[in-house]
Amino acid sequence: MKDFKLRADDDFIKLGQLLKAAGLVDTGVEAKFEILDGKVKVNGETAYERGKKIHNGDTVLYKSQEIKVIK
Repeated sequence: MKDFKLRADDDFIKLGQLLKAAGLVDTGVEAKFEILDGKVKVNGETAYERGKKIHNGDTVLYKSQEIKVIK
């Protein structure tokens, strides 16, 4: 599991932004289609919204890579 640290002044990051910022996808467009295709799970449930807010303590799973968001 890899940790992703939120910026000090942020309470959340959007799912598509997280995938790109964590280096799991190269572009926002790629993130959009991977999410829409049901390839991303948030806290164990498939997420279909690239704008879904990911908060401190949430975990994201994509292609067997798990990321935990921390503050």
